[in-house]
Amino acid sequence: MEVSVIVPVYNAEAHLERCIASLRAQTLEACEFIFVNDGSTDGSRRILERHAALDDRIVLIDQPNRGVSAARNAGLDAAIGRFVGFVDADDEVAPEWFETLREAAERHGCDAVIAEFAEGEAGRTVSFPFPAGVRLDRDYIRSHLLPNFVESDRCNAVWNKLYRMSAVRRSGARFPNRVALGEDGWFNMLFFAGAESAVYLNYCGYRYRETEGGATRRWRDRDYFARALEVYHAELPPIYAELMDERELEILRSAKLIRSVLAYIYVYCRPAVGLTPAERLRRLRRMIDHRDVRRALEVYRAAFGGGSGRYERIMLELMSRRSALGVYCAATWSRLRNGD
Repeated sequence: MEVSVIVPVYNAEAHLERCIASLRAQTLEACEFIFVNDGSTDGSRRILERHAALDDRIVLIDQPNRGVSAARNAGLDAAIGRFVGFVDADDEVAPEWFETLREAAERHGCDAVIAEFAEGEAGRTVSFPFPAGVRLDRDYIRSHLLPNFVESDRCNAVWNKLYRMSAVRRSGARFPNRVALGEDGWFNMLFFAGAESAVYLNYCGYRYRETEGGATRRWRDRDYFARALEVYHAELPPIYAELMDERELEILRSAKLIRSVLAYIYVYCRPAVGLTPAERLRRLRRMIDHRDVRRALEVYRAAFGGGSGRYERIMLELMSRRSALGVYCAATWSRLRNGD
């Protein structure tokens, strides 16, 4: 078996048919598709059973609801492929997706392949600042990839990557439960800490779709800022203490927190979030007045100067002044200027 594809499933019947169809259409025939039904209460299990009866490449694992990390770990335990990939049950992949990634891994003799992906209904391509089509050695992984997982969430996903199974076993990488950094980021940190090589492709064959509730309910009900603070304080895998000193780590953590806050400010100022002006200002003030943000802002500005562009320079200055109203007005101006 060449590739094991692990798909955690929880109440995904709305998009599951399209996900399964995209996997069954893969041009690489030597695949197994491991669907882990994580205690779904909708029609997901019936859909999986029907397709499993039609395609012997489909492996169905049933378990009580234990979360996406436990579901993926169950899939890893059952996988027999030389490579392993992950797909979310809401998403779809191009017919040549796994053949392209497997071929790149073999051609470059590497432990992992990283690819681009399409995001949202508009299908915006998300790319990464890595050299494309060349073998990235262990020195590059240590100096660029591992710090990237601390500084940004952009490359944390597991579903835009293909991993050599022997390297997964060697690294001991697993998906954790209740880790603030997020299960994908933690898995990647552990895996790439032991990886010898990787390759990045300018190829987009994965369609990521975020479907859990509308924007209004997500941003009104979830405390994304609290999670960002947990990430800021989270303990990293031991490899990071070997790679960089405390100051370097503090800069990376600070950059991630400040960029998260800037993103949250922008979103909170969007009409679709459904907040009143008073609620928006209250949330903005909570963030820019928080002691961790004050410290991170100081570190960020010392390391990166006034910011990477006019908008960021304005926002950082207003945050430094603790001007919630100024931040609100600047973000609203930027949103209107961009037609958002």
